[in-house]
Amino acid sequence: MRDALKKKIADNSALVGVIGLGYVGLPLVQHLCAAGYTVIGFDVDPEKVKQLETGHSYIGHIPSEDIAELVGSGRFEATAEFTRLDEPDVIIICVPTPLSRNYEPDLQYVQSTGEAIQKCLRKEQLVILESTTYPGTTTEVLQPLFEATGHQAGRDFYLAFSPEREDPGNRSYTIKTIPKVIGGVTEKCAANATALYEKIFERVVPVSSPATAELTKLLENIFRSVNIALVNELKMLCDRMGIDIWEVIDAAATKPFGYMPFYPGPGLGGHCIPIDPFYLTWKAREYDFSTKFIELAGQINTAMPAYVISRLMEALNERSKTLKNARILVLGVAYKKDVDDVRESPSFKLIELLFRHGAWVDYNDPHVPTLPHGRKYQIDLTSVPLTAENLAHYDAVLISTAHSQYDFDFIVAHAQLVVDTRNATKDVTKGREKIVKA
Repeated sequence: MRDALKKKIADNSALVGVIGLGYVGLPLVQHLCAAGYTVIGFDVDPEKVKQLETGHSYIGHIPSEDIAELVGSGRFEATAEFTRLDEPDVIIICVPTPLSRNYEPDLQYVQSTGEAIQKCLRKEQLVILESTTYPGTTTEVLQPLFEATGHQAGRDFYLAFSPEREDPGNRSYTIKTIPKVIGGVTEKCAANATALYEKIFERVVPVSSPATAELTKLLENIFRSVNIALVNELKMLCDRMGIDIWEVIDAAATKPFGYMPFYPGPGLGGHCIPIDPFYLTWKAREYDFSTKFIELAGQINTAMPAYVISRLMEALNERSKTLKNARILVLGVAYKKDVDDVRESPSFKLIELLFRHGAWVDYNDPHVPTLPHGRKYQIDLTSVPLTAENLAHYDAVLISTAHSQYDFDFIVAHAQLVVDTRNATKDVTKGREKIVKA
């Protein structure tokens, strides 16, 4: 009996449940099916479930044809019925872990998911949390919840943490080729999680505990946050000094050792970097420790949208215009180029600030036809066509996301003013007098 789960994992007869069918969960479903497993996908949004059942994908980089094939083959079904959580042999949790308005961890989705599993938990089930969180969540939140049923972790059921490393739009790495870190509550927990993930990932990296795995993910994104904050601060200094920060970074990047290039922007976006550092700063207070370095980086990055707007105001003033009643076109609302993912995108903050200053705002994004409503912003705008006539209509074009589809020579040629936060216009030769870096 003790090896029953491992045998099921080994011969692909284990039924896998994935909770949360978003940018992390749905790609994981694809790879689990590709590895030969049958998967049940759970989501609280019945509209998502309905779309998946009809073979439709709501994520840009996942073709609907792929979902239709999985559903048609019988290897994948989606459901909103969480009472079925006793069916899977393995349950993988991929739910959001946002921040509250006070920049504290919001674990309501992990908590509610844990409670749903608790009601159905049976022996020989493996539960893996993939949602990014603070060190201790797996053992302090989920383990007591599950063991309240009378089952013991490592003996009756198995529990592990394995941080997701999904990077939408990155064609150099896929889920399969990115090493997978795993921390089990016990050795047996880690062994079962490793057995599963070895069927999917080219390399599995076991660590000593769930807390180690949880902090590993935070370190990865804190590293990026701190370095982005550094170049963002240098960008503001370089603007005053009349030095091009992008040229400085490119020159520094020629050093073959001891340097890694990071690039400034209008603010941080995505589901990790703007959020993860604050999970650790919150947890650190429990140990009477102040993470000054991390908090300073967060302050700098959070302030970048306001800095961009100030640069836009200066550029308009030099042309005897004010931001109030100015017509502004924001280019790109996805948090990074060539994806449809708008989570934590700084473009939303930019649009909010523009409205607050009395500007008339439109946007264009080939990947985002309509602005979705989220936890922070409910902005009703639809992407406008990027024509020569439209470009000329605006007092300024603000480049927030530099999608590959954009023809920046065309944009600069027809715009009155271009405020570039991404160095997207670096190769534009004509009309450079219209370009302001921000």
